[in-house]
Amino acid sequence: MHVFYTPDIDTCPELPEEEAGHCLRVLRLGVGDEVMLTDGKGFFYKAVISAATGKRCQVKVVEKIEQEKFWKGHLHLAMAPTKNMDRIEWFAEKATEIGFDELSFLNCRFSERKVIKTERIEKIVVSAMKQSLKACKPIVNEMTDFAKFMQRDFQGQKFIAHCYEGEKPLLKEVLKPEEDALVLIGPEGDFSPEEVQKAEALGFQPISLGKSRLRTETAALVAVHMMNLFNS
Repeated sequence: MHVFYTPDIDTCPELPEEEAGHCLRVLRLGVGDEVMLTDGKGFFYKAVISAATGKRCQVKVVEKIEQEKFWKGHLHLAMAPTKNMDRIEWFAEKATEIGFDELSFLNCRFSERKVIKTERIEKIVVSAMKQSLKACKPIVNEMTDFAKFMQRDFQGQKFIAHCYEGEKPLLKEVLKPEEDALVLIGPEGDFSPEEVQKAEALGFQPISLGKSRLRTETAALVAVHMMNLFNS
Protein backbone atom coordinates (compact mmCIF):
# COMPACT_ATOMS: atom_id res chain seq x y z
CA MET A 1 0.00 0.00 0.00
CA HIS A 2 1.29 3.48 -0.87
CA VAL A 3 2.16 5.81 2.03
CA PHE A 4 1.34 9.52 1.91
CA TYR A 5 2.94 12.22 4.04
CA THR A 6 0.28 14.21 5.89
CA PRO A 7 1.97 16.23 8.66
CA ASP A 8 -1.27 17.95 9.73
CA ILE A 9 -3.59 14.95 9.55
CA ASP A 10 -4.70 15.36 13.18
CA THR A 11 -6.23 18.75 12.43
CA CYS A 12 -6.80 18.57 8.66
CA PRO A 13 -8.15 15.27 7.22
CA GLU A 14 -6.81 16.02 3.77
CA LEU A 15 -3.69 15.21 1.77
CA PRO A 16 -1.31 18.10 0.96
CA GLU A 17 -1.64 19.27 -2.64
CA GLU A 18 1.45 17.47 -3.96
CA GLU A 19 0.52 14.21 -2.25
CA ALA A 20 -3.07 14.56 -3.43
CA GLY A 21 -1.88 14.98 -7.02
CA HIS A 22 0.22 11.83 -6.80
CA CYS A 23 -2.66 9.93 -5.23
CA LEU A 24 -5.39 11.00 -7.67
CA ARG A 25 -3.63 11.66 -10.97
CA VAL A 26 -0.65 9.30 -10.90
CA LEU A 27 -1.98 6.35 -8.92
CA ARG A 28 -5.57 7.02 -9.98
CA LEU A 29 -7.03 6.24 -6.58
CA GLY A 30 -10.54 7.41 -5.83
CA VAL A 31 -13.34 7.58 -3.29
CA GLY A 32 -13.53 4.43 -1.19
CA ASP A 33 -9.91 3.38 -1.77
CA GLU A 34 -7.81 2.63 1.29
CA VAL A 35 -4.59 4.57 1.88
CA MET A 36 -1.86 4.66 4.50
CA LEU A 37 -0.74 8.01 5.88
CA THR A 38 2.08 9.16 8.15
CA ASP A 39 2.50 12.44 9.99
CA GLY A 40 6.28 12.03 10.24
CA LYS A 41 5.93 12.35 14.01
CA GLY A 42 5.77 8.67 14.86
CA PHE A 43 2.31 7.66 13.67
CA PHE A 44 0.75 5.85 10.73
CA TYR A 45 -2.92 6.25 9.87
CA LYS A 46 -5.14 3.80 8.03
CA ALA A 47 -7.64 5.87 6.07
CA VAL A 48 -10.21 5.80 3.29
CA ILE A 49 -10.57 8.45 0.60
CA SER A 50 -13.84 10.21 1.36
CA ALA A 51 -13.83 12.92 -1.33
CA ALA A 52 -11.76 13.64 -4.44
CA THR A 53 -12.38 16.88 -6.27
CA GLY A 54 -9.86 18.57 -8.55
CA LYS A 55 -6.58 18.83 -6.66
CA ARG A 56 -8.09 17.98 -3.28
CA CYS A 57 -8.19 14.58 -1.64
CA GLN A 58 -10.03 14.28 1.66
CA VAL A 59 -9.76 11.20 3.83
CA LYS A 60 -11.47 9.55 6.77
CA VAL A 61 -9.05 8.11 9.33
CA VAL A 62 -9.97 4.58 10.36
CA GLU A 63 -7.07 3.75 12.68
CA LYS A 64 -4.10 5.58 14.22
CA ILE A 65 -1.03 3.39 14.75
CA GLU A 66 2.01 4.44 16.75
CA GLN A 67 5.38 3.20 15.47
CA GLU A 68 8.29 3.14 17.87
CA LYS A 69 11.60 4.17 16.36
CA PHE A 70 13.86 1.31 15.38
CA TRP A 71 16.71 2.90 17.35
CA LYS A 72 17.22 4.49 20.75
CA GLY A 73 18.28 8.04 21.55
CA HIS A 74 18.44 11.11 19.33
CA LEU A 75 20.92 10.61 16.47
CA HIS A 76 22.18 13.88 15.00
CA LEU A 77 24.57 14.29 12.06
CA ALA A 78 26.07 17.72 11.30
CA MET A 79 28.02 17.99 8.06
CA ALA A 80 29.58 20.54 5.76
CA PRO A 81 27.71 20.06 2.47
CA THR A 82 29.63 18.97 -0.60
CA LYS A 83 30.06 21.19 -3.66
CA ASN A 84 28.03 18.70 -5.69
CA MET A 85 24.39 18.74 -4.55
CA ASP A 86 23.80 15.25 -5.94
CA ARG A 87 26.09 13.84 -3.26
CA ILE A 88 24.21 15.63 -0.48
CA GLU A 89 20.90 14.36 -1.82
CA TRP A 90 22.29 10.82 -2.04
CA PHE A 91 23.41 11.00 1.58
CA ALA A 92 20.07 12.39 2.80
CA GLU A 93 18.16 9.58 1.08
CA LYS A 94 20.36 6.74 2.32
CA ALA A 95 20.70 8.08 5.86
CA THR A 96 16.91 8.36 6.14
CA GLU A 97 16.52 4.79 4.93
CA ILE A 98 18.97 3.64 7.62
CA GLY A 99 17.40 5.81 10.31
CA PHE A 100 18.45 8.93 12.21
CA ASP A 101 16.76 11.95 13.79
CA GLU A 102 18.37 15.22 12.72
CA LEU A 103 20.54 16.64 9.94
CA SER A 104 22.37 19.95 10.20
CA PHE A 105 24.51 21.69 7.59
CA LEU A 106 27.69 23.48 8.64
CA ASN A 107 29.39 26.42 6.98
CA CYS A 108 33.04 25.78 7.81
CA ARG A 109 36.23 27.66 6.99
CA PHE A 110 37.13 25.30 4.12
CA SER A 111 33.58 24.70 2.89
CA GLU A 112 33.22 24.77 -0.89
CA ARG A 113 29.46 25.29 -0.67
CA LYS A 114 28.34 28.26 1.40
CA VAL A 115 24.61 28.18 0.58
CA ILE A 116 22.17 25.29 0.52
CA LYS A 117 18.44 25.20 -0.16
CA THR A 118 16.85 22.67 2.13
CA GLU A 119 13.50 22.40 0.30
CA ARG A 120 14.88 19.74 -2.06
CA ILE A 121 16.51 17.87 0.84
CA GLU A 122 13.17 17.90 2.70
CA LYS A 123 11.43 16.28 -0.27
CA ILE A 124 14.09 13.59 -0.54
CA VAL A 125 13.89 12.87 3.18
CA VAL A 126 10.09 12.58 3.03
CA SER A 127 10.28 10.23 0.05
CA ALA A 128 12.90 8.03 1.74
CA MET A 129 10.90 7.98 4.97
CA LYS A 130 7.83 6.69 3.12
CA GLN A 131 9.82 4.22 1.01
CA SER A 132 11.50 2.70 4.08
CA LEU A 133 8.17 2.56 5.97
CA LYS A 134 9.18 4.84 8.81
CA ALA A 135 6.79 7.12 10.68
CA CYS A 136 9.45 9.56 11.94
CA LYS A 137 10.84 12.20 9.59
CA PRO A 138 14.35 13.48 10.33
CA ILE A 139 14.62 17.17 11.13
CA VAL A 140 16.46 19.07 8.39
CA ASN A 141 18.10 22.28 9.59
CA GLU A 142 19.24 25.27 7.56
CA MET A 143 22.96 25.87 7.10
CA THR A 144 24.64 27.42 10.12
CA ASP A 145 28.09 28.90 10.59
CA PHE A 146 30.32 26.48 12.48
CA ALA A 147 30.98 28.95 15.31
CA LYS A 148 27.27 29.65 15.79
CA PHE A 149 26.41 25.95 15.70
CA MET A 150 28.94 25.26 18.42
CA GLN A 151 27.17 27.71 20.74
CA ARG A 152 24.20 25.38 20.98
CA ASP A 153 23.71 23.16 24.01
CA PHE A 154 23.86 19.50 22.98
CA GLN A 155 22.87 16.64 25.25
CA GLY A 156 24.56 13.26 25.07
CA GLN A 157 27.70 12.12 23.29
CA LYS A 158 29.57 14.56 21.01
CA PHE A 159 32.12 13.56 18.38
CA ILE A 160 34.12 15.23 15.63
CA ALA A 161 35.65 13.26 12.74
CA HIS A 162 38.77 14.79 11.20
CA CYS A 163 41.89 13.68 9.34
CA TYR A 164 44.62 15.36 11.39
CA GLU A 165 47.30 13.19 12.93
CA GLY A 166 46.92 11.88 16.44
CA GLU A 167 45.43 8.94 18.27
CA LYS A 168 41.70 8.77 17.59
CA PRO A 169 39.48 5.84 18.56
CA LEU A 170 37.03 4.39 16.07
CA LEU A 171 33.54 5.75 16.53
CA LYS A 172 32.25 2.22 17.13
CA GLU A 173 34.67 1.84 20.07
CA VAL A 174 33.37 4.84 22.01
CA LEU A 175 29.66 5.00 21.16
CA LYS A 176 27.45 4.26 24.13
CA PRO A 177 24.28 2.38 23.24
CA GLU A 178 20.88 4.02 23.77
CA GLU A 179 22.29 7.52 24.31
CA ASP A 180 21.85 10.68 22.26
CA ALA A 181 24.75 11.21 19.87
CA LEU A 182 26.01 14.00 17.62
CA VAL A 183 28.76 13.53 15.02
CA LEU A 184 30.42 16.37 13.09
CA ILE A 185 31.69 15.73 9.55
CA GLY A 186 33.84 18.37 7.82
CA PRO A 187 34.12 19.54 4.20
CA GLU A 188 36.36 18.06 1.51
CA GLY A 189 39.22 20.18 2.87
CA ASP A 190 38.49 19.00 6.43
CA PHE A 191 37.80 21.17 9.44
CA SER A 192 40.39 23.87 10.09
CA PRO A 193 42.77 23.27 13.03
CA GLU A 194 41.01 26.11 14.86
CA GLU A 195 37.61 24.45 14.38
CA VAL A 196 38.92 21.16 15.72
CA GLN A 197 40.42 22.92 18.75
CA LYS A 198 37.13 24.75 19.33
CA ALA A 199 35.17 21.51 19.22
CA GLU A 200 37.54 19.70 21.54
CA ALA A 201 37.42 22.59 24.02
CA LEU A 202 33.64 22.20 24.07
CA GLY A 203 33.79 18.51 24.84
CA PHE A 204 33.67 16.95 21.38
CA GLN A 205 35.74 13.77 21.21
CA PRO A 206 37.88 13.30 18.08
CA ILE A 207 37.08 9.99 16.37
CA SER A 208 38.06 7.96 13.33
CA LEU A 209 35.71 6.29 10.86
CA GLY A 210 38.28 3.77 9.68
CA LYS A 211 41.56 3.57 7.77
CA SER A 212 40.14 4.47 4.35
CA ARG A 213 40.07 8.04 3.12
CA LEU A 214 36.36 8.78 2.69
CA ARG A 215 34.44 11.42 0.78
CA THR A 216 32.40 13.77 2.95
CA GLU A 217 29.05 12.14 2.15
CA THR A 218 30.49 8.64 2.61
CA ALA A 219 31.95 9.56 6.00
CA ALA A 220 28.60 11.03 7.02
CA LEU A 221 26.75 7.87 6.01
CA VAL A 222 29.25 5.64 7.84
CA ALA A 223 28.70 7.74 10.97
CA VAL A 224 24.91 7.47 10.70
CA HIS A 225 25.13 3.73 10.13
CA MET A 226 27.37 3.23 13.16
CA MET A 227 25.11 5.35 15.38
CA ASN A 228 22.06 3.44 14.20
CA LEU A 229 23.61 -0.01 14.68
CA PHE A 230 24.79 0.74 18.21
CA ASN A 231 21.39 2.11 19.18
CA SER A 232 19.15 -0.51 17.56
